[in-house]
Amino acid sequence: MKPKTISPPFSPEQIAAAKAAAPSTSRRAAAIDWSKGVVTRGGGVAATIGAIKRTRGPNKQPTKAQVAIRLDPDVLSAFRAGGPGWQTRLNAVLKDWLAAQPKKRAPRRKAAA
Repeated sequence: MKPKTISPPFSPEQIAAAKAAAPSTSRRAAAIDWSKGVVTRGGGVAATIGAIKRTRGPNKQPTKAQVAIRLDPDVLSAFRAGGPGWQTRLNAVLKDWLAAQPKKRAPRRKAAA
């Protein structure tokens, strides 16, 4: 599980301390609403955004192999017409066909003479 990168909102004591420490030379600094502020880990904005950004990692145990296959247009359009999941349905049909086939033995190799 990814570590939490954002802490809970500031406490009232932290807000009061931040207001006291903030320079009050401009109206903009005095208008900051600290009640919605959050504490993030160091490293600046880029590091925080990088830590929050979720990316998909490599598939640890691939269960399927990606291949290129040529299908007749009518077969392809029939499966695609069924909507999303057509590749999964095509895979299921191929599995059913494979299960219906008689088991074949691998050819035996001749011993080297």
